[in-house]
Amino acid sequence: MKKLLQFTLMALLVGLFSCAKEPLKPILSGEIWPDNEGVHVNAHGGGVIYHDGTYYWFGEHKSPNTSSALVGVMCYSSKNLTDWTNMGVALAVEEDESSDIVRGSIIERPKVIYNEKTKKFVMWFHLELKGKGYSAARAGVAVSDKPEGPYKFIRSGRVNPGIAPYDMDEQAQAEMAALDAKKYEKWWTPEWYEAIDKGLLLKRDMPGGQMSRDMTLYVDDDGKAYHIFSSEENLTLHIAELSDDYLSHTGKYARMAPAGHNEAPAIFKKDGTYWMITSGCTGWDPNEARMHSAPSIMGPWTKHPNPCVGPKAEITFGGQSTYILKVPGKKDAFIFMADIWRPKHPIDARYIWLPIQFKEDGTPVVEWMDSWTLDWFDQK
Repeated sequence: MKKLLQFTLMALLVGLFSCAKEPLKPILSGEIWPDNEGVHVNAHGGGVIYHDGTYYWFGEHKSPNTSSALVGVMCYSSKNLTDWTNMGVALAVEEDESSDIVRGSIIERPKVIYNEKTKKFVMWFHLELKGKGYSAARAGVAVSDKPEGPYKFIRSGRVNPGIAPYDMDEQAQAEMAALDAKKYEKWWTPEWYEAIDKGLLLKRDMPGGQMSRDMTLYVDDDGKAYHIFSSEENLTLHIAELSDDYLSHTGKYARMAPAGHNEAPAIFKKDGTYWMITSGCTGWDPNEARMHSAPSIMGPWTKHPNPCVGPKAEITFGGQSTYILKVPGKKDAFIFMADIWRPKHPIDARYIWLPIQFKEDGTPVVEWMDSWTLDWFDQK
């Protein structure tokens, strides 16, 4: 009888321990984030997708002394957004010097989306050709059957050659066509800003396609996908619709904040309103975040004050926006993702992940937290 009671008690204790939830690990922005091998996650300027119960984080592999691509795009996986497993190189650089993605090229801000129709995972990224500085300003695309890759590089190039923006009517196109670049050789004057707004650089790049640098991807509720990128010498953001297979552009695009000098776009939608957080253009140095909203992804977009609150809010906590992750299974749960760049030691760049809060009028707020856990969204 005594042995039976001991066995029963042991079984109850085992049952209790098995049912107990494992405590959530804190998210510590700005700290070292070790992966399953104890090495700091190397996925900078990236984004996260959720597929079949697993999160996949893609980002630039940074080296100790250069931000050029010596390895490629990394992939990490997690079930809980805190324990990350290194899945290896999702898109590898190539050794062929004739390849656009040869070792030593610049591969930045990779984002991956899943196409429900084709069952393919599609990666877009900002690409600069080896030895050309930032003059190429191309968009690259790759595809895979599996979220972790390997991804097959398809091509790179500028965007929407020969096509005027969706939001530019015939009169505006005529005004753009009449612009004479020789009259605006001096930059940063009021007249030059006005010419940029009317499409001075848009006209310049029309034959070969529009410049594409800092970028993100967004899949809307109807399955349509959009490529959002800094264009026109980083002076104007473009929002370009992707084809049904997400591998090319349809030619439909809109300009956002012409001459506004925005980069690092990160977008989400809540209650029918699109919100985009961007940064100014100050190289690797942090600056004050900007925020815009629109009733349609093609605009019109309205500018709002800096959404950041707390220490160093005026420089986005020392970071720069890269992505906004919608957390599945939780209502109105969005995570603001940013990078703290370390240009002198790129591999040591850090990450900022913070929950997005909302004012009574629905305006997003990003407040600094030294430490937080995912159950924060359950306590709102």
